[in-house]
Amino acid sequence: MKGLARSRVVWVAVVIVLIAAVVPLRASAYVLGVLTLAYYYGVFAMAWDLLFGFAGEVNFGPTFLIGLGAYTTAILDNTFNLPIPVCILAGALAAVIGGMLLAMPALRLRGPYFGLVTLVAVLLLQNAIVIFAGVTGGEIGMTVPNVLSIDARVNYWYALAFLIVSGILLYGLSRSAIGLILQASGQDAVEAAALGFNVTKHKLAAFAISALFSGVAGSLLVLYQGAASVGAVIDIALGVQIIISAVLGGRRTILGAALGAVLLIVGAEFLRPLGQWNTVVVSALALAVIIFFPGGLLGGALRAREQG
Repeated sequence: MKGLARSRVVWVAVVIVLIAAVVPLRASAYVLGVLTLAYYYGVFAMAWDLLFGFAGEVNFGPTFLIGLGAYTTAILDNTFNLPIPVCILAGALAAVIGGMLLAMPALRLRGPYFGLVTLVAVLLLQNAIVIFAGVTGGEIGMTVPNVLSIDARVNYWYALAFLIVSGILLYGLSRSAIGLILQASGQDAVEAAALGFNVTKHKLAAFAISALFSGVAGSLLVLYQGAASVGAVIDIALGVQIIISAVLGGRRTILGAALGAVLLIVGAEFLRPLGQWNTVVVSALALAVIIFFPGGLLGGALRAREQG
């Protein structure tokens, strides 16, 4: 606890949370909607950073886990009208089980092959949704009759609370003994194994945790939006956005990934009047940060302060 109290990352996060807490007092429903979406993306990015930043495994298909959670929740809600907590729990369970079935054979691979397997998994899930259109709604998607709330402020508080809880748990885990083992495994798996650590076991645990948070966030996202579609929760472009968010905020910072997601979503919305140039400008700015500040915004700022 003392270490966390002295952490600059924690204090930066506290300041940002305090600012976020007063936003609903003055912001419009439109602004709250943009930030609500950004907060869910922040959880996606933090979950991805745990696997890549610490375990050293590049998951090119984060939307496979998100999609499993989102569509499981949507199908149960739409077809069986189950209570929202049950739908969320089932979505989280589906993401973890699907993630484990994918990770167990994939983690035996080395180099870029793990990333390719996760990318192919996204394509398979997309095709499965189209093939079983009678259940999933296919390319059109499906509505979710029971939503979290129709009040923009209530939805905002749900998303912010989930982001805060996820950030605390994931950041605490990254700074625990498990996080240190993951970091050692990601940097040199052979040496970590020589020291007696079960590298595969810890990476599987990291994948399961990443799947859990991704699945819950995906479930909450469709319950917020009131619909599930391939473009909203499984599209490869969404996965790229999540990866950029994590790298933009700062690899191996966890909280920086959430910051990167919020900046990316808000920046894209702010530049919406530019039309098609919107994506070009946002992508160019993100690329410039990644090239000139490889440690990311938060990682680079903390490193510069330490050197100063």
